[in-house]
Amino acid sequence: MTVAGATRRGAGETVHGRNPATGETLSPAYRYGGAADVADACAAAEDAVDLVRATPKDRRARFLEAVAEHLEALGETVIDRAAAESGLPVVRLTGELSRTTGQLRLFADVVREGSWADAHLDPALPHRTPLPRPDIRRRAVPLGPVAVFGASNFPLAFSVAGGDTASALAAGCPVVVKAHDAHPGTSEYVARAVVAAADATGMPPGVFSLLYGYGPGLGTALVTDPRIAAVGFTGSRSAGTALMRAAAGRRVPIPVYAEMSAVNPVFLLAGALTARGAELGRAFVDSLTLGVGQFCTNPGLIVAENGPGLDAFLAAAADAIAATEPAPMLTPAIARNYAAGVEALTTVATEIARGPATDAPNAGRAALFAVDAGTFLSEPTLHDEVFGASALVVRCADATETERVARALEGQLTATVHADDSDRQTAGRLLGILERTAGRILFDGWPTGVEVGHAMVHGGPYPATSDGRSTSVGARAMDRFLRPVAYQNVPADLLPSAIADGNPDGIVRRVDGRFTRD
Repeated sequence: MTVAGATRRGAGETVHGRNPATGETLSPAYRYGGAADVADACAAAEDAVDLVRATPKDRRARFLEAVAEHLEALGETVIDRAAAESGLPVVRLTGELSRTTGQLRLFADVVREGSWADAHLDPALPHRTPLPRPDIRRRAVPLGPVAVFGASNFPLAFSVAGGDTASALAAGCPVVVKAHDAHPGTSEYVARAVVAAADATGMPPGVFSLLYGYGPGLGTALVTDPRIAAVGFTGSRSAGTALMRAAAGRRVPIPVYAEMSAVNPVFLLAGALTARGAELGRAFVDSLTLGVGQFCTNPGLIVAENGPGLDAFLAAAADAIAATEPAPMLTPAIARNYAAGVEALTTVATEIARGPATDAPNAGRAALFAVDAGTFLSEPTLHDEVFGASALVVRCADATETERVARALEGQLTATVHADDSDRQTAGRLLGILERTAGRILFDGWPTGVEVGHAMVHGGPYPATSDGRSTSVGARAMDRFLRPVAYQNVPADLLPSAIADGNPDGIVRRVDGRFTRD
C-alpha cells in the first residue's frame, strides 16, 4: 500500500492477483489493510487539503500531466501485468492506457483554462434604489478528500489513476483509493506513478494514498471516516447502494457518485430494420461481445417491432453469436454471476442463440434471448442487468408498444436508436422519452466506447448512477467534487485569484451577467 507517499504492508488477509484465463496465482502477495491504515491515509489527506486547494492551477495541471508521463514510462510493464490479472488482451489494454493518459491531460487542460472555477462577479451598486447591491462574487471550491473505488472491468481507465481520481485531483481534492482485488499488482504500479509525479511536481504527500482491503470492512471504514468529503465508485448496484447507505448514515452525510448498472437499450425502428436488419444484427453482436460484454455500456436490451426485418436481424445475430469464441471473464465471481444470470433468463425467455460451449476456466459464452413486450412489462427481473455478453430482445407489436416499453425502463447510461427517414416521426417521440431515461442518446451507432471530451455524459438517472445530474467521464466530471461559495464585500486583498480584481488568472468570468476576460 501507499500512504502519503510511503509504502507499507497491511496486517490483514493475504490476497494475490490471479490470471482468469489460466487460474494461475500471481506473485507477489498483498495484504489487506485495516482501520489504522484508513485513519492514517485520511489524516494525511486532510492535512493536505489546504495545500492542494491553494496550489496554483499551473502546478496542479503539471501534476496531472506528470502522472500521465510516468504511466507512459511504465508502458509494457503495467500493460503486461494488467493483462495477466484481467485476462484482457494486450491490444485492448494498450488502448486503455492511452485513454487513461489522455483523460489526465484533458483535465490538465481544463484546470489551466479555468472554466471549472465558475467565476461570477456582481459588482456593488451603491446607488441602486430602493436598496443598494453589495459586491458579490462566486467561485467553486474543492469539497475535500475523496475516496475512490477501483473498478474491476477497467484496470487502468476507471481505477487507481482513472477518471474519478483524475477529476478529483483536478478539482483540488486529495484522493484515497481502495484498490480492486482483481488487479492488485496493476494498482501498485499505477500508485507508484502517481507518487512519483507528486514528488516531481512538489505536491504534498497526502495528495494520494492507495489501500488494499475487504470491501464491506475497509471500504465502509473509508466512506464513513469523517475526513472523507465525497466518494467515486464504479461497480455493482448492490455495492454502490451499500456505500450510499453508509455515507447517508454518517453524522455528516456526504455525496456518493456511484456508477452502477444499466442494460443500455437499443431501439430498432421499422424502417431501419426493413432496410438493413441483417447488417444491424451483425454489428450488434460486435458491440455485445466486445470485452466479453464487460462494459458498463454493453447493449443488453433490444427493442424492435415484429416483422421480416426483425427476423433478419435475429438470424444474423444468431449466426454471429454461434461463431464467437468464449473468452475469460475478469474474475471467477463475475463468471459465476454471469452464468447464473443467463440461466435465470432461460426460465422466462426464449433462447435465440448461445456461443460455443467450452471447458476453459471462467469463460463467458455469448447469449441472446427474446420475449414479447407484454412479458417484459410484467416481469421486473427482465429489466435487470446481466453483466456480460448477454442480451434480451423485446418483440413489440407496433410503435405504440415500443414507446410503452421505453417509458417502463429504469435509468440508463445510454439509449440507442436506429432509424431511417421513414422513422423520423417515431424517432422524435422516442427521443423525448429517452431524454428522461438516459445520460447519452445515440443514433445509428452502438453504445460501447465512451469518448473522453467536453460534451460527453457518462451517467444517467438511478440506478445507472446515484446522481443523474453528474458524469464520470469528460470535463464535467470535476463538478462532482466542487461546490459554490459566494463572497460578499470581501476586501480586495483577501479575494481568491479566480474572482479578484484585474482577473490575475486570465480566465473567462461572468461579470455583471456577461462573459468576459476582464
